[in-house]
Amino acid sequence: MKKIAIVGSGISGLTCAYLLDNYRSGEKFDITVFEKNDYVGGHTATIDITHNGQNHAIDTGFIVFNDRTYPNFNKLLDTLGVNKRATEMSFSVHNRTTGFEYNGNNINSLFAQRRNLFRPRFWRLLLEIIKFNKQCKSLFHRDAIENNQTLGDFLHANSFSDFFAEHYILPMGAAIWSTSLKEMKAFELKFFIQFFYHHGLLNISDRPQWYVVAGGSKSYVDQILSRLTKPVLTQSDIQSVTRHQDSVSIVLNPSSANGLPQTQVFDEVIFACHSDQALALLSDASEDEKAVLGNIPYSRNEVVLHTDTALLPKRKLAWASWNYLLDGDLLGDGDLLSDERKPLASDINKNSKPPRQACVTYNMNILQGFESASTFCVTLNQTDSIDASKIIQKFIYHHPVLNSDSVAAQKQRSKISGKNHTHFVGAYWYSGFHEDGVRSALDVTQHFGVSL
Repeated sequence: MKKIAIVGSGISGLTCAYLLDNYRSGEKFDITVFEKNDYVGGHTATIDITHNGQNHAIDTGFIVFNDRTYPNFNKLLDTLGVNKRATEMSFSVHNRTTGFEYNGNNINSLFAQRRNLFRPRFWRLLLEIIKFNKQCKSLFHRDAIENNQTLGDFLHANSFSDFFAEHYILPMGAAIWSTSLKEMKAFELKFFIQFFYHHGLLNISDRPQWYVVAGGSKSYVDQILSRLTKPVLTQSDIQSVTRHQDSVSIVLNPSSANGLPQTQVFDEVIFACHSDQALALLSDASEDEKAVLGNIPYSRNEVVLHTDTALLPKRKLAWASWNYLLDGDLLGDGDLLSDERKPLASDINKNSKPPRQACVTYNMNILQGFESASTFCVTLNQTDSIDASKIIQKFIYHHPVLNSDSVAAQKQRSKISGKNHTHFVGAYWYSGFHEDGVRSALDVTQHFGVSL
């Protein structure tokens, strides 16, 4: 029986553990899952609360998926017998400095701020959205997207207005990938257009149906845990991982061994943690591992679950599922995107002050269908703006930064995964979402002859 260690219990690690542990058609696997935190699930973090006498299971990390671009995750849910619930995926932008706001869900919400009916700039924004969608779809169909071109380069080369960039495409991308507006400008254009095309985001209609996991995303985690032979070893702080000719040794910090041997030996190891975490654990990282994993960075995001609606647009009609907040200092370093020369990708590293992080609020009442007198919100990177008396819980999440360097590193995965008894899984190998976590796990389980 092959002994396999899995480091990390997010979607990728749990998928590997579930499939390998429950494989019954061939070689059996002895699976041990190590988790540094005191909980299982990674970004699948559902918080059970009682508020005003009502019980709610609120998702704070992974929230939504769809019927078109999540085939493997949907199949996993079906296999586990976990139900899903249709939801609305609407997007709003609110600039608290100028007061400008809109919600693109429908015609009425689009003009929630009625003065937009009489703003030439707003009508130009709508025309530019159509222009952007048309040009991107044309590039996709003609396979004519330049390599190494960034989103910022494309906006500049095609004379899109700063208002369009600042109040539509950059906030939308920043909300999707939990990254800054400035980092969005550095996104590889080919990656960006392919993602938007496949997710129907370049269409006004014919978009996929979005869903949430019924009962909160923890439902699928609970189902996987109930099917594992051994419990996940939470609070396991790994000190180092070393590869040998025929084995892999994992050394735990003495304080977290919990009665287990400090050094444990396995036949194979699957790193299901973040790229930077995996690299830090490897005591004998190869040059390829350093080059590949070291070029996929992560950004830190403060996340708050709360009931302060001041983080939403001023007009309730403008409230959407996803709500991006802007102000006068769009980039966070005192420079506006509307400078005479638009900053390119290379400008990001020239400023001493880091770019402003994504400022987005998820309206969980809309997304998860809560009926409550309170509006439950999950907000990224605006902790100081939230009424402290309305804060329920705080979290820190890290998300992959998918720039040209990291996209190039993704293509080098085969150089390091499956080599030297070592495998790497994680959503960071693709687009950074739950489907990508499952997909990356299947890449590795299929190496062992196991599929979903």
